Amino acid sequence: MEIAKTIKKLKAVLDAARKEGKTVGLVPTMGALHEGHASLVRRSVKENGFTVVSDFVNPTQFNDKTDLKNYPHTMEADCALLESIGADVVFAPSVKEMYPEPDTRQFSYPPTDTVMEGAFRPGHFNGVCQIVSKLFYAVEPDRAYFGEKDFQQVAVIKAMVKDLGLKLEICPCPIVREKDGLALSSRNALLTDEERKIAVNISKYLFESKVLMSSHSLAETKAFVVDNINAVEGLEVQYYDIVDGDSLRSLSEWNDSDSVVGCITVFCGQRPVRLIDNVRYK
Repeated sequence: MEIAKTIKKLKAVLDAARKEGKTVGLVPTMGALHEGHASLVRRSVKENGFTVVSDFVNPTQFNDKTDLKNYPHTMEADCALLESIGADVVFAPSVKEMYPEPDTRQFSYPPTDTVMEGAFRPGHFNGVCQIVSKLFYAVEPDRAYFGEKDFQQVAVIKAMVKDLGLKLEICPCPIVREKDGLALSSRNALLTDEERKIAVNISKYLFESKVLMSSHSLAETKAFVVDNINAVEGLEVQYYDIVDGDSLRSLSEWNDSDSVVGCITVFCGQRPVRLIDNVRYK
């Protein structure tokens, strides 16, 4: 496995792979890798002849500088994991390499990028689009893999790919969870043992609400999730919305939509650590 720290070296490695007729898969990450990331990489390795994993904490998608400062960095462990599961190259650039000058591009795909995370983290999805588009231009992948834990992000990236006319396939991958149901996240590493114990209540009440929906209104189901999580000391719901899974428009009642998803963000602990999750109602 190679490590490329510049776009020039990355392209040279990719040129050699393409001369051998290999298709290219890309797994964009911000490092601090866990089994959720590993599942994306394994799928890319299975479906492509060559897999690139980016390991870059992108500053433009953090509207909270403290959050950026505290984001975990585990490059050595990341590389060991990636090599063991078959990644071909890790692209680990510096901020200067990716942003030799300020990126002033503006991306806008309402309502996809203006609701939920978009409303509570101004500029976040613009930063996501900036870095992911840069990665797409640098790698020119045939396929790119993203975890569905970041459900809204996947929708925004699909909108961006369509807008830019990029020729690649976006491959969403299912959420990977701990045995007790907690969604795997790099931010879980920031939780204390006590915070980890209470964080499982997020998925617990999301799962219970799936059973509840058959006999309760959408508003009642939403209130059940929010009220029960907020009743746990140390947890505070920032938002919970039940949306159309295609448009991300907020729903006020159960309808005939083919895809209905509940998306949540919860603050856990005193620092606090911001955790996201989602559940499919259908």
